[in-house]
Amino acid sequence: MQVLEDPYQFQAYCASLDASHALGFIPTMGAIHEGHLSLVRASRRQDEVTAVSIFVNPTQFGPSEDLANYPRHLEQDLALLEKEGVQVVFTPTPEGMYPNGVATFVDVADLGQRLCGASRPGHFRGVATVVFKLFQLAAPTRAYFGQKDAAQVAVVRRMIHDLFLPVELVVGPIVRERDGLALSSRNAYLSPAERHSARIISRALRIIGEAFDSGERSTPRLLMKGTEVIENEPGLRLDYLTAVDGDTLLPVAEAVPGTLIAVAALVGSTRLIDNARVDHDDLYLL
Repeated sequence: MQVLEDPYQFQAYCASLDASHALGFIPTMGAIHEGHLSLVRASRRQDEVTAVSIFVNPTQFGPSEDLANYPRHLEQDLALLEKEGVQVVFTPTPEGMYPNGVATFVDVADLGQRLCGASRPGHFRGVATVVFKLFQLAAPTRAYFGQKDAAQVAVVRRMIHDLFLPVELVVGPIVRERDGLALSSRNAYLSPAERHSARIISRALRIIGEAFDSGERSTPRLLMKGTEVIENEPGLRLDYLTAVDGDTLLPVAEAVPGTLIAVAALVGSTRLIDNARVDHDDLYLL
């Protein structure tokens, strides 16, 4: 497995691949967990070459967010990726990715201001910018993203469409702990008590799904059921709980199969996100 830090060396490596060899690319911020590895395995099944990037991107963090404390375990990450058969890992520095400072941005205007974009101004502009840069360097056949970051998926899908990028977007399902908690690098921040509270987030999604299965279609009433579950847990502070179209991220008044229920909540000082289609297809249920 090659580990490359210089963007031009990574670009040259990807460009040197035989044109008949599909390149699968998984962008990450490191702290590799089973969710990331599920995307790696999906690429290994479909692509001759699998590349992973590990880069904690500063432009997607706000001034009061956790950039400095974001978990970084490069040696452990590389060992996990090598074990899975990844051929190349790109580990750039901020100076490498933004060599002359930050002057050029990609902004998916409306989508980037919905869900987490409303709570974290500029976040998705930073996401779209770095993903576009990574696509320019890797020129992948397929790029793999996890459904847990549903708004990110929608932003990247729209960017690919609008900018005519020749890459296929593959979205992997959410990987969960046995109690339903969605895997996230930020789960490492949680104390045992906070970890116990965090499991209520997926329980709220399950309650909404059960109400949908029982015939409820009004999204205000569905969301009220989930809100009650979260507000009854003193360890949680709700940022948003909403029912949206998965592509536009716009709210919907009536739920149909496929309607996305998206949630963000603070557990202590840690902000966690999750989502599920209202008909449960995305949610691991015990």
